[in-house]
Amino acid sequence: MSDPVGKLPSELDQLPDRDTEETAEWAASLDAVAQAAGTRRAEYLLRRTLQHAEAAGLALPKLLETDYVNTIPTSAEPEFPGDEAMEARITAWNRWNAAAMVTRGSKYGVGGHIATFASAAWLYETGFQHFFRGKEADGSGDQLYIQGHASPGIYARAFLDGRISEQQLDNFRQESGGNGLPSYPHPRRLPWLWEFPTVSMGLGPLSAIYQARFNRYLQNRNIKDTANSHVWAFLGDGEMDEPESTAALALASREQLDNLTFVINCNLQRLDGPVRANFRVVQELEAQFRGAGWNVIKTLWGSAWDELFQLDTTGALVRRLREVPDAQFQTYATRDVAYIRQHFFGANAELVALGALLSDAKIAECFHTSRGGHEPRKVYAAYKAALEHKGAPTVILAQTVKGYTLGAGFESKNANHQMKKLTIDEFKSMRDKLGLPIPDSAFADGQVPYGHPGANSPEVQYLNERRAALGGPAPARKVKHVALPAPADRSFAPLLKGSGKQEMATTMAFVRLVKDLMRDKETGKRWVPIVPDEARTFGMESLFPSAGIYSPLGQTYEPVDRDQLMYYKEAKDGQILNEGITEAGAMADFIAACTSYATHGEPMIPFYIFYSMFGWQRTADQMWQLADQLGKGFIVGATAGRTTLTGEGLQHADGHSHLIASTNPASLNYDPAFAYEIAVIVKDGLRRMYGETPEDVFYYLTVYNEPKVQPAMPEGVEEGILKGLYRFNQASDLENAPAADAAKIQLMASGTAIHWILEAQRLLAADWNVAADVWSATSWGELRREALECDEALLRGEVRTPYVTRALEGAAGPVLAVSDWMRQVPDQISQWVEQDYTSLGTDGFGLSDTREGARRHFGVDAQSIVVAALAQLARRGEVPASAVKEARERYGL
Repeated sequence: MSDPVGKLPSELDQLPDRDTEETAEWAASLDAVAQAAGTRRAEYLLRRTLQHAEAAGLALPKLLETDYVNTIPTSAEPEFPGDEAMEARITAWNRWNAAAMVTRGSKYGVGGHIATFASAAWLYETGFQHFFRGKEADGSGDQLYIQGHASPGIYARAFLDGRISEQQLDNFRQESGGNGLPSYPHPRRLPWLWEFPTVSMGLGPLSAIYQARFNRYLQNRNIKDTANSHVWAFLGDGEMDEPESTAALALASREQLDNLTFVINCNLQRLDGPVRANFRVVQELEAQFRGAGWNVIKTLWGSAWDELFQLDTTGALVRRLREVPDAQFQTYATRDVAYIRQHFFGANAELVALGALLSDAKIAECFHTSRGGHEPRKVYAAYKAALEHKGAPTVILAQTVKGYTLGAGFESKNANHQMKKLTIDEFKSMRDKLGLPIPDSAFADGQVPYGHPGANSPEVQYLNERRAALGGPAPARKVKHVALPAPADRSFAPLLKGSGKQEMATTMAFVRLVKDLMRDKETGKRWVPIVPDEARTFGMESLFPSAGIYSPLGQTYEPVDRDQLMYYKEAKDGQILNEGITEAGAMADFIAACTSYATHGEPMIPFYIFYSMFGWQRTADQMWQLADQLGKGFIVGATAGRTTLTGEGLQHADGHSHLIASTNPASLNYDPAFAYEIAVIVKDGLRRMYGETPEDVFYYLTVYNEPKVQPAMPEGVEEGILKGLYRFNQASDLENAPAADAAKIQLMASGTAIHWILEAQRLLAADWNVAADVWSATSWGELRREALECDEALLRGEVRTPYVTRALEGAAGPVLAVSDWMRQVPDQISQWVEQDYTSLGTDGFGLSDTREGARRHFGVDAQSIVVAALAQLARRGEVPASAVKEARERYGL
């Protein structure tokens, strides 16, 4: 028997059929239903059968989309435990003050967003009244990722509960004078309120997933009981276009993060217009999340729709809802009933008959305002179902009207994201709609007033009682400082004494140091090694069997290298976070670990190690998120520089990450040359970040994969290492030192370039009788930062000399600075160097070659440095001009 025309082969064709006759009977039954009752009935029966199979736990692929209706029907909604009328009054006050704050600020031109919170108010208020656990409860409370544009509503609520004053509301987006409020959730700017910065769209959902995962990490490693902590991420449907928003969905379901709930405010609008003008974003998101293994709850229609669905005996209404694109539905929300009757109900005879049964008032209510996200009972039902679902994270797709309650001039308008104020008449209309007791006389001089029922009012008492029952105010950030003891000196000793005759790359030196620090009895368990699937590249495989790779499932297989010393070991209490090929995911992990001291009261010491080219260049926005969230830890750019990673070429050759890192005020950036410098920097970093007086900073260290003999630390250089510059040796220390009257020059380098200038120092002395001192510049950025502070002090009348100027004071001759970075990196300090100053660097694109070939190409090898030094001296008349040409010829340049 031949296949039907057009039938494509499927995976079912490969499975044995033990009863072909029974299979044929099922197919015939379906055909009979389609012929007798129509294809729609056949489709319905199939969908119900699949739904039943899924509920019964049969191993069938899930339906990726369900009908465009609420997941939880009205009949299945749980009893609402709160006082709806009271909560409506509280929400009304918050709506009013959010709009008033932005409108009052508009006269200063500072902007603000009104429409987002107006649509999402009940999504937040229901959570604050019944679900979000505060910091005063057992454990760590819940973690709330607030949608950035909704911040006015959160400020309004904090005003109602007495945590924010009227003056602060008037200082929204005006922080420079003090006592102001930042535009969006910024922990660095308002650290007692905000925990998580979220307005860089896409980073909030990504971070929320990894925060939920890190909560489980702390639990499984027996560091903190986080069983009762739930992560709530409030997102916009337009925000889900950002690739970071959905980058880790599979991780969340794979690790069964049922401690995580996404609440997506589906008001169908982004910044300029509809999110999916010709499509349906809710259905798209449902398919995306269900396909990734999430539990999906759709809360689309308000109770006014109940009557419509009850009258829809043919399914015509549900089918019509499934086919109307978002932009058209947005239009329905703004047009009169006659238009809706014609364009929606006029689509077919069944809908015409249905529409005839409905009053104009009912149609207007349904299509203009009645959405699931605007009704606390429906939001409560969704949140309760999310918390009760086990084994997978939940996403709630809540439909709302953007600009809801702000009036017809705002609701569902394409431009409402850019609309920053209401007129007095619009406020009075809003007042009447919300039922607020604000008299006309309060609008003095055309200024909209703030509203407050009074500190002892029933509304505030109810609000405070609810928050007390849930563990205190929210959102809130509370830090109880826990100083970590300094690790024993023996952990640092091997690097301080050098490697003898053995060669060791600084990447390996750092890994060796951390491995020893992880054995420390007091703080060893607090180290969190994070790596994006390159641990072996950085020599970290020795940590696999000793520390273990974190997996909530443990190790359910026998690793292929089990008989080897450094086998691949996964464990439920594993310490290493090996994230796979995702720098963004690794950074999100790093942020969660860096801020554990605040989120959970448990200071952790994370280090995130990566190809330096794939750090600041790729995830710099997350580095700013880290700074904003006041994170502490070590970022390690391994295989650093533009010439040390042989053969990899342009895309791997980093010559600029230090320049990007220098733009971040919280990042302390070091480019150590020797292993002992790493030991000194890490030891001091632990003191500054985790000691008795901790600073809100993090470290960026660049380390190299080029094996070199590591010297022992000279005496008295610790201060210079930390400040960024010290003299490593002098020309007079050489075995064949130049004559006393020889021309003099100062050679300065960071990182692996120290070895080039040491060779150049020898060549200058042996071939040209030039005396060169060698300086190790551990941090161009810290030298510049301190110099800028001195300049600022001068403007206040305080005379301070920058450290770099003092360090080089009296050093004879010009200065030549060299690094494996573009010249702008060492040039950061040039204006504070009193000597003649020039630099060499690796400007331009990288290339594939040997280290020697790449360095000759960029003109930074020892011979090129010699020629540059002679040229500098020749310009000063301290060596013959002919020496420059002679050197070029001798070295083949």
